[in-house]
Amino acid sequence: MSNTTYQWSPIIVTHTLAAISAIVIGATLLLKRKGTFNHRFFGWIWVVLMAIVAILSFGIQRNGMSWIHLLSVFTIVMLFVGIGNARRHRVIDHGKTMKGLYFWALIITGLFTLVPGRLIGKAVFG
Repeated sequence: MSNTTYQWSPIIVTHTLAAISAIVIGATLLLKRKGTFNHRFFGWIWVVLMAIVAILSFGIQRNGMSWIHLLSVFTIVMLFVGIGNARRHRVIDHGKTMKGLYFWALIITGLFTLVPGRLIGKAVFG
């Protein structure tokens, strides 16, 4: 194990695996037909994975809370908004909310984890 502030704790491993799973399932949901049983079924799995990623982030702290934890709160709130939009058959709003979460909370935030010096950046780039 390298000499870093973060170590591969069970929280970080679970957080990372849930995020990677959410990226894969989310991409599949974005590419496949909407409104089907599979879309709803895997959509719920994606929502649960996103909630796990957001909730576990609160257990990952270097010096207390940071801006990323605000994104986690925002993610949880927007998951409820997205679900509410789907339940009210507001399809366009549902799509915008979930696509926004996928892009900002998974892709952009995930890219920040690859910055040299961060745990995942070190794991990927050495």
